[in-house]
Amino acid sequence: MNQENIYPVETLPRAARESLLGQRAVMIWFTGLSGSGKSTLALALERRLHAEGRLCRVLDGDNIRTGINNNLGFSLDDRYENIRRIAEVGRLFVDTGVITIAAFISPTRRMRELARGIIGEGDFFEIYVNTPLEVCEGRDVKGLYKKARAGLIKEFTGVNSDFEVPASPALTIDTSKVSLDEGVDIITKAIGAHIAVR
Repeated sequence: MNQENIYPVETLPRAARESLLGQRAVMIWFTGLSGSGKSTLALALERRLHAEGRLCRVLDGDNIRTGINNNLGFSLDDRYENIRRIAEVGRLFVDTGVITIAAFISPTRRMRELARGIIGEGDFFEIYVNTPLEVCEGRDVKGLYKKARAGLIKEFTGVNSDFEVPASPALTIDTSKVSLDEGVDIITKAIGAHIAVR
């Protein structure tokens, strides 16, 4: 696309919005297998931070796939584009001073590095939800693992498509070993310095 006639709009600086909200924005990016507990943790974290007076927004596979990315499938190329769009939307939220919480499988390091690059290294807090495959499959609320095992879903992460473990996430949590409240406690302590106003 020719962008020579596109000019950036000068808006209020991010610091002014953060000052208004009394918080520093960050992207908290949950990655892990389907059923690992990403969305459950993300929603519980949002509720906890909201109760503390923080403005948050959860971006989740289900609410993104039915809207802005409803034209994408699940090939690796489409999943890459899915993550690219999510990261661009996430950057807008972060630039607005909102603590943004993303819960996406994002199975490859390339996808996660794309998101990190768009959002910015200093604003990207990666949490690897490292719940064992057998636990994730046992939860299988949507029946996706069963369909993948039956050959009805192609390129399903953990069954017939690989998940690349993050090299150095900011935090790793196994939801088979900690309760939801314990997990949220761990996360809120870990991000405390990142969201506090300096």
